[in-house]
Amino acid sequence: MKFLLIKILLTCLLIGASYAEGNPKEVTKISQNTILSLENGLKSENLGLKSSCVYMLGELKVSNTVIPLMRILRENENDELRIAAALALYKIGTPMAIHAVKQSIRFDDSERVSKHCASFYYEYRKNKFSDEEKNDYAVKTARK
Repeated sequence: MKFLLIKILLTCLLIGASYAEGNPKEVTKISQNTILSLENGLKSENLGLKSSCVYMLGELKVSNTVIPLMRILRENENDELRIAAALALYKIGTPMAIHAVKQSIRFDDSERVSKHCASFYYEYRKNKFSDEEKNDYAVKTARK
């Protein structure tokens, strides 16, 4: 078990280091083993490992982990981990993920988590409308 946890942590660190260097081109394809390791890390009792895996799944936009991240957002007792899950869901950006963040604004017991979810949701809406306005402008100028 320790070996698996160390392997997951090292994988997270290597991927994170590549992004921190500003060279995401070096990580052109994330292996299925890496994603499976990150998913296994979500089941860990180690809070640091679990939050690192949540963070990396959001950074990598692994959409097939929306449901486990939603479960963390809904059921975990730790506010920081729930906020990290909300951020990861926001970054993934699928309709289901965004809906989970939106629902946490109203239904989470922690005011702190609710405020962060509201911040993520309103940022999503702002970006979405900004993108739609850009598309509308492009269509209007193309017609002229």
